[in-house]
Amino acid sequence: MVEALLSVDRVEMRFGGIVALHGVSFEAKRGAVTSVIGPNGAGKTTLFNCITGMYQATSGRVLFNGRDITGLRPHAIARTGIARTFQNIALFGGLSVLENLKIGAYRHGTSGLLEGSIFAPRAQRDEKAAQRHAQDILDFLMLSDIAGKKPSELPYGVQKQVEFGRALMQGADLILLDEPMAGMSRGEKETLVQLIRRVQSTLGLTFLLVEHDMPVIMDISDHIVVVDFGRKIAEGVPAEIQKNDAVIAAYLGA
Repeated sequence: MVEALLSVDRVEMRFGGIVALHGVSFEAKRGAVTSVIGPNGAGKTTLFNCITGMYQATSGRVLFNGRDITGLRPHAIARTGIARTFQNIALFGGLSVLENLKIGAYRHGTSGLLEGSIFAPRAQRDEKAAQRHAQDILDFLMLSDIAGKKPSELPYGVQKQVEFGRALMQGADLILLDEPMAGMSRGEKETLVQLIRRVQSTLGLTFLLVEHDMPVIMDISDHIVVVDFGRKIAEGVPAEIQKNDAVIAAYLGA
């Protein structure tokens, strides 16, 4: 078994004359929570976009579960077993919570577009399977009582939980969470941290996290990677990062 589920190998990203990432390398171990931190503009979301195929890196490689996924399109990378949430909530306002989760089952369907348009038997089976899976996820997240509600009827923190549930629907091995705690109250953050831990321990999933809330990062992370101006300046366990002079200087401007 490959210990490193994700390996980022000397990834560089250039936008014209601007170098957003300078040869960044790190690994995310299977079953662990790895966090990427750094000041605003450090290149964290650019790194996520390179991993998920939203951007095509100028150079370097991304390996997932031992497979080189560099250059694959986002939908192809998703099918390898990588799911992602975004900084801004991306739920469908006109759909119920249950329907939003069902969308996350898209990569498991066996029916084609034509079968779906006429609701053929195979499409019906896919629909029933997605319905059961979505209900199971809501039960697991203890959100069953809001299955029929629209996102706009829910508090912000609960909407974030629903988006987290939709990522779980993909059956991914690795989930990338881009600033999942942004805009949350302290209580909402604690709830989401507990959910992530429960998913990690119960389902054995691996998480790669970008987050600005340092108490959350230090509490939830098994390993931390620090970037500044597109370069990796440190990595290690939380206790090491807290004492690292380069990290302190990056955040405090020393």
